[in-house]
Amino acid sequence: MTQQPHATEPSAGGQQQGRQGWSESQRPAGMTPTPAPGLGPTPVENSWAAGGVVFAGVLMLMNGILAIFQGISLLAKDDVWTRVGDYVYKINLTGWGVILLCLGALAAATGASILRGATWARMTGIFLASLSMLAQFLFLPYAPVWSVIMIGIDFFVIWALAVYQPGERI
Repeated sequence: MTQQPHATEPSAGGQQQGRQGWSESQRPAGMTPTPAPGLGPTPVENSWAAGGVVFAGVLMLMNGILAIFQGISLLAKDDVWTRVGDYVYKINLTGWGVILLCLGALAAATGASILRGATWARMTGIFLASLSMLAQFLFLPYAPVWSVIMIGIDFFVIWALAVYQPGERI
């Protein structure tokens, strides 16, 4: 007698049954066990999230370093940046230099901590990426293309850090 896919009777001989009711030795060829819905990510989903976190850590580290350089250039008062005349969120270039320098230093330190696997760094990274997204929105008139690219990168960083579940490593 063959077992039906919906059968849930206990297996004999200590064999462990999968979700479909087949024991490990009776599973049809080519059929892989799948986790029950709601029991967590599959190994493929978890590996994508783990890779995304490493990439998010690298992006935060590089974003922080670039923001530091951007802040230094704003503080140097050279002719790299144009002055915006009438803008609702008016902040002078020195103010932007301080803001970007501080955010960059925090983002670089947090990105390095994400790469080391610090648990506190994930939530801090989400918070700093959110602040960076807001700052880049406000910085749009000064560097529109760069700001839009950085907003997209910050969005990815927030997503990657939010979906990663470190307790379920494979």
